[in-house]
Amino acid sequence: MRDDIVIIGGGLAGSEAAWQAANRGARVTLYEMRPKEMTKAHKTGGLAELVCSNSLGSTDSTTAPGILKDELRRLNSLVIAAAEQARVPAGSALAVDRDRFSAHITHALESHPNIRILHEEITEIPTDCLCIVATGPLTSDKLSQAIQAVTQSQHLYFFDA
Repeated sequence: MRDDIVIIGGGLAGSEAAWQAANRGARVTLYEMRPKEMTKAHKTGGLAELVCSNSLGSTDSTTAPGILKDELRRLNSLVIAAAEQARVPAGSALAVDRDRFSAHITHALESHPNIRILHEEITEIPTDCLCIVATGPLTSDKLSQAIQAVTQSQHLYFFDA
């Protein structure tokens, strides 16, 4: 059994999971296939690259997105810290400069002593460790097939929160 936590996917969820686990003393191996294997939507090899919108939603503490952000701040969220550092004017929404946002997260994870980042495509879900699958609609075909096999699903669905 491996002694590291494997995280597949360097988007928002995978980056935050790696940060939280590593800050609690876990050794983390984060797999991100980019820039070796690119998607049609991504432009860089940076972690947590936003491809659809640069807005992370409302910061109003009376809304669900605002409450979530408040909770994430209390948990030392890397994603929220990066968003605040890369913030651009957007009224009550938390919008970011995409490049600065991704660069902040990439630098933080690359410099963390408990995190190892491997830029390679994972095509099978490891069974010899604790593994977090943090992929979304841009998952490679091979990994999608592996997820379908493990979950015994014919279809995968992704919902943008």
